[in-house]
Amino acid sequence: MRWWPEEPAVTAWEPVEDSGLRTRVQAVLPVDRAPLILVDGRSGGGKSTFAGRLAGLVDATVVHTDDIAWHHHPIDWADLLVGGVLEPWRRGDPVVFRPPAWVARDRPGAIEVPAGRFLVVEGVGASRAELAAHADLVVWVQSDPTEARGRGLARDVVLGRSPEQAEAFWDEWARSEDPFIAADRPWTRARLIVNGTPPQRDPSDTDVTWVADGPLD
Repeated sequence: MRWWPEEPAVTAWEPVEDSGLRTRVQAVLPVDRAPLILVDGRSGGGKSTFAGRLAGLVDATVVHTDDIAWHHHPIDWADLLVGGVLEPWRRGDPVVFRPPAWVARDRPGAIEVPAGRFLVVEGVGASRAELAAHADLVVWVQSDPTEARGRGLARDVVLGRSPEQAEAFWDEWARSEDPFIAADRPWTRARLIVNGTPPQRDPSDTDVTWVADGPLD
């Protein structure tokens, strides 16, 4: 497995079944209020997959930062997340948020979180310092650069882009993502590290996640 040059590599991964993962996560969450869990990682690295899995285990709602960033900015969206989602959620209010670009472009629906619900926020930059300071658990999803890129390109083609358009889109996104992550170093705030592109997979191990303790220095 390859790594980005600025990111410390994990070598001692531990396979954990869903029941063990739930126990491990619940042990660090508060019992007197709904917790906030931030799942961060590279594009195509398995963040959404893990966030969905975790949300199912702890009965949480997932908010995707891609929805916050839609037609806004790939990285500079924290104020929208805080004002539109986290502040009303922390007050105990139900969240029904339509970001400005949704309104301007007439995108239907809204980002919704029921009052008092466990909340998982996932996406590139989800655990940046100003957000992690208010989180109960930060998770960093490590991934192999080549495999992550391949996943991202394949996903974009499925969404309707040509291979050439997908390559161009990925490269443009990386120009914002790569320097931001290199400077922010989110793995230094993560209590749990997850392998989003494990090198060995047994198709029968559908409830196994490869994890390590954080943070990484």
